[in-house]
Amino acid sequence: MKVIKEFPEGLVSIYPQVFGDERGFFLESFNQLKYADFLNEHTFVQDNLSKSKKGVLRGLHFQAPPFDQGKLVQVITGSVLDVAVDIRSASPSYGKSFQVVLNASDRNQLWIPPGFAHGFVSLEDDTIFSYKCTNSYSKEHEGCILWNDPTLAIDWNVNNPVISQKDLEGTLFSAFTSPF
Repeated sequence: MKVIKEFPEGLVSIYPQVFGDERGFFLESFNQLKYADFLNEHTFVQDNLSKSKKGVLRGLHFQAPPFDQGKLVQVITGSVLDVAVDIRSASPSYGKSFQVVLNASDRNQLWIPPGFAHGFVSLEDDTIFSYKCTNSYSKEHEGCILWNDPTLAIDWNVNNPVISQKDLEGTLFSAFTSPF
């Protein structure tokens, strides 16, 4: 397993070791002992899958305490441009976004700890995206920052994305008060 910690404190890019032959491949998509160095005290309580067409943009989502979530994300099929925004008000990287392409061929993952807003845009049709979450979903604690906020100036590298009504009504970052 290759672990890259070039992002701000907490974000970790992971490349699991893949064993392949003429039959296919095998990898450990999660191993508590191997991931313990960066998960710290976090444990997973919920797994989610989404399927998206090319150009679907989801985000920027977060959950406020006490239902804040860390997420281990990966692509099962297809590829995404994955984006995390640091919303920890005391962090030196507060308001900065970080991007990584996650895809089925590299089998790479991203650990996003609590205190980050998260989103992605699907780069291929029928992209299946997997989330392991450290807390259960709570509608009352969910939040959304506007995906195309001018202050954040995220380059999603897509024209005319397909976006849900909820995500179109996200909060401007300039009006956002961090719960972290």
